[in-house]
Amino acid sequence: MITLLDYGAGNVRSVINAVEKLGERITVVTTGRDILDAEKLVFPGVGNFGSMMRILRQKQFVEPLLGYLGSGRPFLGICVGMQVLFEGSDEAPEEKGLGILPGWVKRFDVDLAVPHIGWNGINVKQPTDLFYGLDGDEKFYFVHSYHAVADDSASVLTTTDYGYPFVSAVQKNSIQGTQFHPEKSGASGLTVLENFIRKDRQVAIPGKCSSPTRLAKRIIACLDVRANDQGDLVVTKGDQYDVRDAGSVRNLGKPVELAGRYFEEGADEVTFLNITGFRDFPLEDMPMIQVLKETSKNVFVPLTIGGGIRDFTDNNGRAYTALQVAAEYFRSGADKVSIGSDAVYIVEDYLKSGRQTGKSAIEQIASVYGNQAVVISIDPRRIYVDSPDQTPHATVETAIPGPWGQRYCWFQCTVKGGREGRDVDATTLAQTCEHLGAGEILLNCIDRDGTNLGFDIELINAVKQAVTIPVIASSGAGCEAHFAEVFANTDVESALAAGIFHRREVPISAVKAYLKGNVEVRL
Repeated sequence: MITLLDYGAGNVRSVINAVEKLGERITVVTTGRDILDAEKLVFPGVGNFGSMMRILRQKQFVEPLLGYLGSGRPFLGICVGMQVLFEGSDEAPEEKGLGILPGWVKRFDVDLAVPHIGWNGINVKQPTDLFYGLDGDEKFYFVHSYHAVADDSASVLTTTDYGYPFVSAVQKNSIQGTQFHPEKSGASGLTVLENFIRKDRQVAIPGKCSSPTRLAKRIIACLDVRANDQGDLVVTKGDQYDVRDAGSVRNLGKPVELAGRYFEEGADEVTFLNITGFRDFPLEDMPMIQVLKETSKNVFVPLTIGGGIRDFTDNNGRAYTALQVAAEYFRSGADKVSIGSDAVYIVEDYLKSGRQTGKSAIEQIASVYGNQAVVISIDPRRIYVDSPDQTPHATVETAIPGPWGQRYCWFQCTVKGGREGRDVDATTLAQTCEHLGAGEILLNCIDRDGTNLGFDIELINAVKQAVTIPVIASSGAGCEAHFAEVFANTDVESALAAGIFHRREVPISAVKAYLKGNVEVRL
């Protein structure tokens, strides 16, 4: 029996599904006594260190947790659940950690995008049962802005490189912890969880390691989901955001089945964008929540959900915050939420007032779940001008002239599925959202959507150079070479496609095989 310490924040459903997939029963903590009575305890900490510690105190879990950790029984901390073992964190210096391990949790100080998001390797420093059956050169999924700095090297189980080596797993007697998410790390991650569960594995150091480790470029499958004219939830694909063909919604498959296929084919992440218009309130859009729940049972890579994550008032006058909406998606299996049109409205309000209120969807969700949980989906289109003087917006000199030979353009943000342009450019939107707490940008391009002409390199470079958070390139991929082109000519961390994957024109495995040797990928 595995006991899961769920303090009420973030996606723990994937851990539950992974443990049950391995044939083990799991029970969820409801009281401090449950912690003290556990045989094996798993603590998947998610989000903000300070928020986590405050909730643990409010639920009176701290003392039972300390009691358990001193009992000699097996413990596995995941992500912030590992960080809590240290004395404290720069993320919330006023909040003390458990102090089981001497050291402090610090923010990455690197000339790379932060958060550190994606698949990276490990260097194993001491014998352990945790990696039994693995070669040692596998990649695991990380998503974090802060990392532990251990004062006692004897507690360091693995290190990983991101600008410099950092502690990516710890071990002290029966206490183990990983900065990476085994429940989101595919077959290798499931092996780690199984080794912890069984506790009958050989103690050793795997034969291989990658020193220094390298972060892989992510290949992401995107599923645009909406109700068709018969009311069924289907995956569709637009042509410059028009999802209808001969009057009917294009139906490219069922969401859960397609997501499962992409997991088997090697997708590094799966993104669901719910493009169905909400008539009342998204928490009543139960089919999409059910899609997440069903998908997370068999898909052990990160899941992102976008659509309807904003403040709402239902027909009965009851108000719900974006934080409550996001929480429901996290509890249903999502790891990140994507905010689109509402991000534009948030930025417009911020630019008018010049003040942060702490009440926007971006700020609310980031404050509880961490920056890495908030993705901003930007849908820009080109607006051509004869010279930069013709617009107050940031322009680029383009190699793709406008219809009348214009040599400059700016990238106008749109809302409502690309139907309405706003007086905000993509670089300003991205920079402002980063300032408000977003941790990643999903950069679409209306001009390239469905064209198979390749990614808009000029747009991507303009936005990527304006922010310090990771950027996902989207729209326009038509062949394997387009992925190589975007990684060669921009610094983006990942690239996303939809239609070519749905129609099996370009399998995900073919993309990775094409990139192998020139671009670091997870195979």
